[in-house]
Amino acid sequence: MKYRNRIVIAYLLIMLAALGVLWLLTDRNTIGKRDVVKYNDELHRIGREYLEGTPVAEIEEKYGCRIVLAGGSEAEIMKTYAEYGLAMDFAPEGEVIGKVLWNDISDWAENSKSSTQRTTLIFWGVVFVIGLAFLLMVDWFLLRPTREMRGLAAEIAKGNLDVPLPIRKYNPFGNLVEGFDLMREELRASKLREAEAEKAKKELVAELAHDIKTPVATIRATCEVLEVKQQRRIDQLSKDGGADPESRPETGRADNSAAIADAQDVLTKTQTIAHKADMIETLIGSVFAATLEELDRIEVNPKEESTATIEEYFRNLRNYGNIILENPIPACLVYMDRLRMEQVIDNIVGNSHKYAGTDIRVRFDETVGKDKEGAGASYVSIQIRDSGPGAPEDELPLLTSKYYRGSTAKDKAGFGMGLYLVQSYMEKQGGGMEIYNDNGFVVTLYLRKV
Repeated sequence: MKYRNRIVIAYLLIMLAALGVLWLLTDRNTIGKRDVVKYNDELHRIGREYLEGTPVAEIEEKYGCRIVLAGGSEAEIMKTYAEYGLAMDFAPEGEVIGKVLWNDISDWAENSKSSTQRTTLIFWGVVFVIGLAFLLMVDWFLLRPTREMRGLAAEIAKGNLDVPLPIRKYNPFGNLVEGFDLMREELRASKLREAEAEKAKKELVAELAHDIKTPVATIRATCEVLEVKQQRRIDQLSKDGGADPESRPETGRADNSAAIADAQDVLTKTQTIAHKADMIETLIGSVFAATLEELDRIEVNPKEESTATIEEYFRNLRNYGNIILENPIPACLVYMDRLRMEQVIDNIVGNSHKYAGTDIRVRFDETVGKDKEGAGASYVSIQIRDSGPGAPEDELPLLTSKYYRGSTAKDKAGFGMGLYLVQSYMEKQGGGMEIYNDNGFVVTLYLRKV
């Protein structure tokens, strides 16, 4: 729209300028030279008719002049001079008796000026109409198709692919318009195929989530039975003189303390399995509700939490081997989502157990740094290290990429999402993560202090 307005305004300015120039040229129109011979001849005839007694008024009307005799109006003579008229001495008998005045040049100039201006206006009107018709043709055949394509592009940008682009017979951009409309149709078909694939994928994920719930429920039920059974055994062994109901008759009374310790160990492991089953059930609603491409949408809601909770997370991971807490965690409040932080720790410790298979050492510390806005902030650092071979140095920057799996993980099950999710969760909690090799693989987590 703005380009069309600019063209119209420029066209009007050009036409006004042309009109002004033509008007000035007309206003400055010059008058050609007077035919002196003609006027001398008329002067002799006027003198002859005057001597013959012809009335002065009749002579004036016949020759289009004014005869001013001596003693007449000097003002009329001066006016004739002022209007570029001709004044000649009137001497019919050889003696000057007055003046003969012709003012035809002024009349001719006025008539010529009016005629020229009228012609100029007609000429300008014709040019204006022709130019306006040209502009309308340009707008109709050139600008309108571009406006339609621009409007279609805007609709496509909004995601509306159902608006067709009209293809007209005399459109100079016919091939371009047709190609543009074919592109819209292809995008629309592609979007429909993508929507169908997305629907099928979500249905598959929903079915997978449903299938996972069944074994998880079985695990939970089995754990509940084992917990009840082991608790009964512990209670029975704790009674004075109680015998181990599972001991063989030929062995007699069993060592109650050893049997209680075994039962307690089984109970602890059973409770760990039950806790993990609960965790899996909780995660099904968030992880499997989103597809692998949509994991960025998982909500992380950090709140003010005590750091003591973090030590509990590590103590609950005994099934991953020997986890050594080198020092107590600083007692303070940090910004943390308890569920996501438990996922983070479980993921890192689980990876170390899977790929290194060594003891896992954990060290806590306090440090200072800068947040995303560059302001100073205090953090609690959690350093988790194993004594394995570590990761190849050239692969370290890639380990936090989505779907990337290192060369040491080719024979292991997984999707390559672990460290990517860890980094994402830590950043959404206001902290961060570092990974490096130092006589093993090391992951340092940073939780921002309140």
